[in-house]
Amino acid sequence: MITNISLVTLWVTDQDAAKKFYTDTMGFAEGTDVTLGDGFRWVSILHPDHPELQVTLAKPGPPLSDDTAEAIRRALDAGTMGGFGLATDDCHATYRELAAKGVEFVQQPAERPYGIEAVMRDNSGNWLVLVEAREFTGESLPH
Repeated sequence: MITNISLVTLWVTDQDAAKKFYTDTMGFAEGTDVTLGDGFRWVSILHPDHPELQVTLAKPGPPLSDDTAEAIRRALDAGTMGGFGLATDDCHATYRELAAKGVEFVQQPAERPYGIEAVMRDNSGNWLVLVEAREFTGESLPH
């Protein structure tokens, strides 16, 4: 029986810079950082309150095909890769805190039916959604 999600992959342009961004700027903790055979490096981060879910900071390359790795690199360079969502209990305060640390926001906090949302980019170009959620059923939206 599956009990939870334990690992997700986030493509990054530079593993050292990404690890520094997520640990020093975003408040994540370092997970694993090991170099395996053929120079493959496994780097992960985790939220200190949720160590059961690690985010692998993966650089596009083997075992991906050259074409796939290049497509991911182009999307990162264009700033169009989706990352993940982050929950917060105060979107406005977290926005101010992260903006003061130099995090690039592409959308300031805005009211949405499901809460208050801001959108930022990490230092590899991934979009991250910051959400202060509120109870929402979706029934008021057109289907």
